Amino acid sequence: MLLTRMIAEKALEEAHAANPGPWADHSRYVAKACESIASRCPHLDAEDAYIYGLLHDIGRHAGVTSERHLIDGYRYCMARGWEKAAQICISHAFMVKDIASSIGVFDMPTEDKDFMAEFVKTAVYDDYDHLVQLCDALALPTGFCLLEKRFVDVAIRYGTHPYTVERWKTVLNIKAHFEEIIGCSIYDFLPGVVENSFR
Repeated sequence: MLLTRMIAEKALEEAHAANPGPWADHSRYVAKACESIASRCPHLDAEDAYIYGLLHDIGRHAGVTSERHLIDGYRYCMARGWEKAAQICISHAFMVKDIASSIGVFDMPTEDKDFMAEFVKTAVYDDYDHLVQLCDALALPTGFCLLEKRFVDVAIRYGTHPYTVERWKTVLNIKAHFEEIIGCSIYDFLPGVVENSFR
């Protein structure tokens, strides 16, 4: 099935109807941030970036879960032939390419965890993977925010662990990578970031 903006938006609407929650608004802000940054990167397509951002948490359609939403999203997208979107459903959670860096609970069969471990280890990330990893950390359900606010938000909800600082450093390095490409701060074109960060 051809993946278009309209199809992705319909998929998110249906997924949100199946499992209502703030995750859908978060996904919409991730998509907007991806589109805005990608539109300033000559090697990226803004429409594709928007779609990948919108679908990164689509696995939440299956219900309230922890890390299971990653593989549920992967399977959802693969069943429709959306291979890159499927990869990002998993890769967005592993900016550190090690399954042990997970911040959630592996609420899935052992064979699914083993599949994800191998997938993360062997996946080749490109700037679409990195962009969604970055924008996932820029978006609350209420709008854009400073990375540091999102870092704390996630740490409060999930706690900290040995990979927390490495995960933060990796995201900050991704931010620096994109800022070098676009020649300015990513915050320059994320409307409301200051207001939303200091509410």
